[in-house]
This record gives sequence, C-alpha cells and structure tokens, in this order.
Amino acid sequence: MVKRERQLWNKTTTQICYYITSLGASALVLAEAIRSHWGIENSLHWVLDMTFHQDASRIRTGHGPENMAVLHHLCINLLNQEPSKQSLAMKRYSAALDNDYALSVLLGHDVV
Repeated sequence: MVKRERQLWNKTTTQICYYITSLGASALVLAEAIRSHWGIENSLHWVLDMTFHQDASRIRTGHGPENMAVLHHLCINLLNQEPSKQSLAMKRYSAALDNDYALSVLLGHDVV
C-alpha cells in the first residue's frame, strides 16, 4: 500500500494505492520503483507539452483528446528516430517548413 499526499495552495488531497508483486524486494526497493515510474511519466508529459503545447490544447471532448495523444506519441517516436541533434520542438518546426525533411522523418531515411 502506498499513501500519497499532494498539496496545492491550501488544498491537500490523499490517495491510497495498492500494488501486487511477486518480487522478493524490500520496501525501499519497491518505493524507488514506484517513484521512478512517476518520474518517467512526468518527463514524458513534459516532452509532450514542450513539443506540442498540450497544456494549451482546447481539444477536450469526445475522442479528440485520445486521438491527438496517439498522434503526438507517434510523432515523438518518429522525431526521436531522426538522427540530428536538434530538439524535438525544432525537428517538428523544421518538418512544418520543409516537406523533404518531413518526408525523411516519416520514411526514416533521407529523401533523394
């Protein structure tokens, strides 16, 4: 069992989560695994927000948010495979301006 408390301004929320595992690990090891999972989740959301400005998105109803999330994850995976050292946001911007670059990102190799 993990008890989480979060404080925002003057409001405190508490959440209790239960985990089942067959690992023969100590409580410290399991706590570190749970914390690292949230670190990965938070860093992924940070990348999505910095690259696609998801926090500013006005798509909130129906299947729109889920569809856009799938497309954003697909784009991030494709942009990560592109070998240049530019940031993801700059790769996205470059793809918006240059059709050949966008095609090379989609195909996974340079367009001749």
